[in-house]
Parts: sequence; C-alpha cells; structure tokens
Amino acid sequence: MQLKHIAAALLAICTTTAFAQTYNIEPNHTYPSFEADHLGISLWRGKFTKTSGTVTLDRTSKSGNVDITIDPSTIDFGHAKMNEHAKSKDMFNVAEHPTITYKGKRIKFEGDTPVAVEGDLTMLGVTKPVTLAINKFKCIPHPMLKREVCGADATGQFNRSDFGLSYGVPKFAPEVKLAIQVEALKAD
Repeated sequence: MQLKHIAAALLAICTTTAFAQTYNIEPNHTYPSFEADHLGISLWRGKFTKTSGTVTLDRTSKSGNVDITIDPSTIDFGHAKMNEHAKSKDMFNVAEHPTITYKGKRIKFEGDTPVAVEGDLTMLGVTKPVTLAINKFKCIPHPMLKREVCGADATGQFNRSDFGLSYGVPKFAPEVKLAIQVEALKAD
C-alpha cells in the first residue's frame, strides 16, 4: 500500500515539473528602467544596461519563478555626471553593492497568461517584497534563432528609502516607479 503512495507522489512530482520551461534573459533586449522625483519639478528616468537571469514558467500548473541580477554600475540617465553620482556611496554604492537582485517567488496567472510576479528585491543589502504587474506577455518562435522567445512589459513601484537609498529625501520624493521591458529565450 505504501509503495502505491510513493509511486503516486513521484508521478505527481514528475508531472508537475515536466511542463516547466526555463527561459534565459536576453540582455540586449532587457532594460529595467525607473523614474524618480527631481526636486518636485521633474521626473528623471534612468535604466540599467546590464541584466542577466532566468524565468521558469509552468503554464500547466500556472506557476513559475524569476531570478534576475542587475549590475547597478551600468545605470544610465543620459547624463554622465548624474550617472557617476548615482554609483557613489550617496546612492547605489556600487563598490560595496555590485548587484541588485529580484527573486520572483510566485507568478500569478489569469487563464494561461502570467499577470503578476510576487517577489523580493534586494538592493544595498536590504531585501523587501516588490510585486510586478505584467501588463503585456507574449511568446513566439524567434524568427532568427529558431526557438521560443517570450517578452513582457512589467511595472511596479517601491520606496527607495526602505532600502537605505535616502539621498535627498525629503527634497526628492522617495517613491520610484519601475518599467521593465524583458525578453527571454527558451533554454536549450
């Protein structure tokens, strides 16, 4: 009788993971960008130009996870002096904190489509929950690489002071809005 339960459990585990697909982030088509207050008179927009990681999706069980690493030294506001200041101890302190990570622990689905990711953002050594809304999601056969590619547009927000990035507060509001374009290729 116990052997039957063990076999059923093994079958359930194999069935659950058999449909999971892993996708590697395509760094030339993935740019986490953000907007932040500049003295209440304008919004500065920036992006990180070096990102890596994976997304695992199981559309059958409507589950998955995200594992992203961002290199904060690649911050780009389109303004060299501001880029250098953002890398300093005042802000991202890239010498002591060379990575920002996002670990998406749960992907929410509506039907077969992912619509949100609940996860943890780690920045400046501080980890806090951040949920990303997936506003657009699509997978197609890549016309040149001949394997599946998925893309998404995700948005979210957080308070940078919660992570210790408090430069300029209260003159500069601490709320940060995220806008992330991502493409990922199905792993071989």
